[in-house]
Amino acid sequence: MTPFKICCMQSEAEIDMAAAAGAFAVGIVGPMPNGAGFLDDETAARLARYGVKRHGDKLWVTLLTKRTGAEDIADHVAAIGANAVQIVARPEEGAYARLRTRFPSLKILQVVHVEDARAVDEARSAAPHVDAVLLDSGRPSAATPTFGGTGDRHDWSISRRIVEAVDKPVFLAGGLNPQNAVEAIAAVRPFGLDICSGLRDRANGDALMPDRLTKFVAALASANQ
Repeated sequence: MTPFKICCMQSEAEIDMAAAAGAFAVGIVGPMPNGAGFLDDETAARLARYGVKRHGDKLWVTLLTKRTGAEDIADHVAAIGANAVQIVARPEEGAYARLRTRFPSLKILQVVHVEDARAVDEARSAAPHVDAVLLDSGRPSAATPTFGGTGDRHDWSISRRIVEAVDKPVFLAGGLNPQNAVEAIAAVRPFGLDICSGLRDRANGDALMPDRLTKFVAALASANQ
């Protein structure tokens, strides 16, 4: 079955729910200017440390950070205690090397926001330095930048080009839900899918909805039959 990451964890119970459903990774969103499911650092650290202690290396317990400075990102990872980091903006030069030196076993995911075809070169540039590339629908170039959790779908034809252009695992995010998961896999052929708002109840504090999670996992299983 296509690996999947469930993002925007809101509680310890959600981490366990995602792991029980077969998630490859979970996302814990640190402070963000906008988007879904972000947490203060104290709450993010509580959830990350629980996830790592409970599930160990079997689960990528992933901090989403908007920081871009090498030391700032490393300090954020240290404060939160995650075993993976997802960098949602383009980091400064040397950030990846600094993270590798300070946290040799840390998994690094670089987000590339697919605004246009320039994302292909951005992904090519990041791929040699990270464990995975994650394609999302944020708009960092907008007057009010967004870095994920928008629920918007981007141009999957560009995402397919990126999958074909890089030699690292590529996760697809942005506007996914149980109804379009099979279509997304067929169109992009990613290593995995990453989903947040498509499984959550925004009217109820972005809570993870078990019925939607079940339907999503069933869709992924059907795509591989």
